[in-house]
Amino acid sequence: MANKDDAGAALPPAARAHQQGSGPARVLRGFVGATEIDVRLIGMVGAIAVIWIAFHMLSAWRLGSGPFDWDAGAFLTPRNLWNLSVQFSSIAVMATGMVLVIVTRNIDLSVGSVLGFVGMLMAFTQVRLLPEWLELGHWSIWIISVLVGIVAGAIIGGLHGFIIAFLGVPAFITTLGGLLIWRGAAWWVTSGQTIAPMDPTYRLIGGGPSGALGANLTWAVGLLACGLIAGALFMARRQRLRFKFTPRPVWAEVTLAVIGCAIVIGVVLVVNNYPWPVNIARNYAAQNGIEWPEEGSLFIPHGLAYPVLIALSVAVAMTFIARRTRFGRYVFAIGGNPEAANLAGINTKWVTMKVFMLMGALIGISSSIATARLNAATNNTGTLDELYTIAAAVIGGTSLGGGVGTIAGALLGALLMQSLQSGMVLMGLETPIQQIVVGVVLVLAVMIDTYYRRRTA
Repeated sequence: MANKDDAGAALPPAARAHQQGSGPARVLRGFVGATEIDVRLIGMVGAIAVIWIAFHMLSAWRLGSGPFDWDAGAFLTPRNLWNLSVQFSSIAVMATGMVLVIVTRNIDLSVGSVLGFVGMLMAFTQVRLLPEWLELGHWSIWIISVLVGIVAGAIIGGLHGFIIAFLGVPAFITTLGGLLIWRGAAWWVTSGQTIAPMDPTYRLIGGGPSGALGANLTWAVGLLACGLIAGALFMARRQRLRFKFTPRPVWAEVTLAVIGCAIVIGVVLVVNNYPWPVNIARNYAAQNGIEWPEEGSLFIPHGLAYPVLIALSVAVAMTFIARRTRFGRYVFAIGGNPEAANLAGINTKWVTMKVFMLMGALIGISSSIATARLNAATNNTGTLDELYTIAAAVIGGTSLGGGVGTIAGALLGALLMQSLQSGMVLMGLETPIQQIVVGVVLVLAVMIDTYYRRRTA
């Protein structure tokens, strides 16, 4: 049936094309509608791709000699991308918790200081406290240290949440005070001294040649991840059919599975293409009786780093909590309309306190990654991490107005922020310029979020 105007007359072809949009636009809208992918996530992926390509080209011009040579670029290399994944892990873990904090219309400005304080506690526990009771290098030292960090973070977060929810002090003031208090407390634990080195097993949490899965285990994890993606899509489709909701078209489900598996396989290929440094590989070969090649060197892939695996596991768990549990539904209900949530019987104060406790526990995990990677706990650990964590959540689509946010978006936001920082370091830009760029990106993200909310209101 031909399209008609308001008077019932048939529209000419040009008018129909203008009304429906061009062919590619219609295809894109149809694809997005069928797959139900958040448009902002697509924009995030596009922005990250642009940043990666731009920094690779700039580094090629900077490092290359003579005409432009794509292969001379240093950004899109297995080594840089592997390091980028490790560097983004600490912020990514905290960003998943910051999503729920912001969704409830709160903010946490203390995460960097709490990370530094908790890192000091973990370092003090494993370097100075536990060796007095257990023999040095005991297998349980690193486990006890991590548990101390997680519990301490949860207690601090619970304290913040209690003050905010039950005493009525605004989150901005409470956590701003926490930013100052816990940074000072980190100094007080050791009178400003740096604690190092960490327990050898604990250091594996931070990555490095020994802190990675290796090629075979990485492939096993990748294939498992592909199976979980397909299984999750299948179960979601069954749930829709069970409750008589309209499912996605089969082609859309298959497309999502293919895209997800392609990303996983791509990550596996990249991390397995980054070998151990020559000296480390040579020592490993000598210790294990492996013959060193006469020409060239022994290729031992890093594989997926432990901190990346931890960050992805936390993201999966937080996605489940946010989307599949009563607690997650309560969090988004409070963010959407606190008064209505309270009238519906939700204990908004207790839920808010639990959100901050969860945030604190995630800071403990993030602190273990950061201190293990540095192999030390210093007074400056976590400085400005609150900025990067909040920016990652907001850039990833979490609305400061509350009620809207995704864990996947926060991961992409953390990756974007770390990509910017890594690229600027690669280009030799000074720290003040890096901070200016991060600040500009954060303001732009809030502006885009405000514009998007107005358009969709």
